[in-house]
Amino acid sequence: MRLIITTPTALIADLDNIRHVRAHDDTGAFGILPGHTNFLTALAISVLSWRDASGAEGHAAVRGGVLRVDNGERVEVATREALIGDDLYAL
Repeated sequence: MRLIITTPTALIADLDNIRHVRAHDDTGAFGILPGHTNFLTALAISVLSWRDASGAEGHAAVRGGVLRVDNGERVEVATREALIGDDLYAL
């Protein structure tokens, strides 16, 4: 999958070969795998996490926003603010 995270002023991440995305909305945490059905939700203020094909993890603290899954191959996140990093505890 491809993961794209944007704010109104910047492209925060544009990543390929993502195998899993974990996010939070008002109903709780959920996961997205390749092939996921089309999906749209409003994100809570939370941490978005992902794992790529090599097993490396990444994280982004997001200030709410909208997450969209397009044809199970593309996950797009539009948020007001985002901090990205490999170390969850450093965010």
